[in-house]
Amino acid sequence: MDTTVYQPIPGTAASPGTPAVRARSLTKLYGKGEATVRALDGVDVDFEKGAFTAIMGPSGSGKSTLMHLLAGLDTASSGQGFIGDTEITALGDNELTRLRRDRVGFVFQSFNLLPMFTAEQNITLPIELAGRKVDTETKEWLATLVQTLGLGARLTHRPSELSGGQQQRVAIARALIAKPEVVFADEPTGNLDSRSGAEVLSFLRRSVRELGRTIIMVTHDPTAAAYADRVILIADGRIAGDIDDPTPESVLAGLDALRTLESDPADGLAGATGPTAVRA
Repeated sequence: MDTTVYQPIPGTAASPGTPAVRARSLTKLYGKGEATVRALDGVDVDFEKGAFTAIMGPSGSGKSTLMHLLAGLDTASSGQGFIGDTEITALGDNELTRLRRDRVGFVFQSFNLLPMFTAEQNITLPIELAGRKVDTETKEWLATLVQTLGLGARLTHRPSELSGGQQQRVAIARALIAKPEVVFADEPTGNLDSRSGAEVLSFLRRSVRELGRTIIMVTHDPTAAAYADRVILIADGRIAGDIDDPTPESVLAGLDALRTLESDPADGLAGATGPTAVRA
């Protein structure tokens, strides 16, 4: 287990392996002149294929901004973002819409299920919206998802007949049904109790380990982050740390180290000009 908080080196990847998603000098500015806010400040990071990565940081650190830019939900001020070999920062609106529909899955804090549809209809909705038929291959994949997520007895139920945890599992199956290259999860357990949250996180991890999916999750919860293979820490719009094989304790230690750097600008993120590491 390795916990490192550091000043990132521009142009270097944050981890080895084949990236499913990557950012190069990715920057997002809000406002103009003296009122400019640098929400994301030249981020360079790779997200490995077939891995579960969590993004953490204080409120306003840029973690959600990074996810939104990499998912094609917002536009960058400068820099590049890639999904596979596709530079999403160079795509137009129509191309981004197709990319999000065909190659990306989303799981949000709010379940966003259609109340008049059954669980199965909600799961297969992305296939139908893409103008495709629910063919034999899709049905086989649906059966695999249903078994993995424990939804077999709930497919004919409507959202109002499901618990919060069950609704989020339906949302996960919906995100995975089109076999996207990457699934972005934004605080997926934020509306759940601790037991339901643990179940959902276990299913997310199983979808990576048993189904070969790639998941990038934004969370504020160290316990949730510990379900991931890797945790990326963000502060002041920059990558500030990297935790492999995280545990709740190592994540808390990384966050504490991050706060120490932030509280001492002369030695921390704001003042560093080269690699600066604190191991916890």
